Amino acid sequence: MNCELKKVIAIVCGGDSAEHDVSMRSATGIASFLDKERYIIYKVEVRAGKWEALIGEEEKRTPVDKNDFSFLNEKGERIRPDYCYITIHGAPGENGIFQGYLDLIGMPYSTCNVLIEAMTYDKFVLNNYLRGMGVSVADSLVVKIGHDHEVSDKDIIDRIGLPCFVKPVRGGSSFGTTKVKTPEELRPAIELALKEGEDVMIEAFMQGTEITCGCYKTKKNSVVFPLTEVVSKNEFFDYAAKYNNESDEITPARISQHLTERVQKLTSLIYDILGCHGIIRVDYIITAGDKINMLEINTTPGMTATSFIPQQVRAAGLDIKDVLTDIIEN
Repeated sequence: MNCELKKVIAIVCGGDSAEHDVSMRSATGIASFLDKERYIIYKVEVRAGKWEALIGEEEKRTPVDKNDFSFLNEKGERIRPDYCYITIHGAPGENGIFQGYLDLIGMPYSTCNVLIEAMTYDKFVLNNYLRGMGVSVADSLVVKIGHDHEVSDKDIIDRIGLPCFVKPVRGGSSFGTTKVKTPEELRPAIELALKEGEDVMIEAFMQGTEITCGCYKTKKNSVVFPLTEVVSKNEFFDYAAKYNNESDEITPARISQHLTERVQKLTSLIYDILGCHGIIRVDYIITAGDKINMLEINTTPGMTATSFIPQQVRAAGLDIKDVLTDIIEN
């Protein structure tokens, strides 16, 4: 393909959350997956007050003009991307803020729109919305910063039970998340979660098999990937289990074909209910009686070579390069 006809793709990464470094690794993964014959690729690191394009093999930093998201390349030419592939985990790329900016300047992007990003980023809002659509989720309540002592430990335990999970309402990679087993552990867990955000969700524990399922849809294709079973070597699928090889990730999951198809059908339904775009990943717990319970939705899932989505793409017999091209072109 003639270089002049290649589309310019900006892989937008970084962000302002504790997941910044994870996002940077995902950007490196996506850059390695994209079709170099078809696209000119730049990584753009977005942080509060500082947006920079990483130019050339040495990734020399050059500022991004926020008026139109343009920047200068190695030759001093002004580049305005044709498309943004967003892989920011956390704010501002997973809560709708960055999508709103791109909507204002008229630039297409890979993820859900502002409303859906904001909704999926807030675990409590998402769970209660989908509960109203008939999706099974764990019972939960929210404790807000500054009001954390207005709800007693006894009230929480009577409502949610033990063990339970205490986590920031908004955020990912299990930062600030604690599995609470005793009443004495509850208040320190709430204080830890409040360090990561303004609201804390306390969620009932569900015993079962943890699985995750990726999905994407375009004008031409509707693809639901094989499931991955997650077996953490720790108390739960925490940061160490996710990124320090302290878990077993088995693709395809060791569940029946019938149950697999039920999970895939539900994942596709959730995608449509929310009106998602690009690749999403939905996490579930399968409890007694093969009951499917949704845990959360990732609208910018990890994209390193060992992340769930690339694993599932390989298991489906697909090429990740073709999947990303399909998303960008359609």
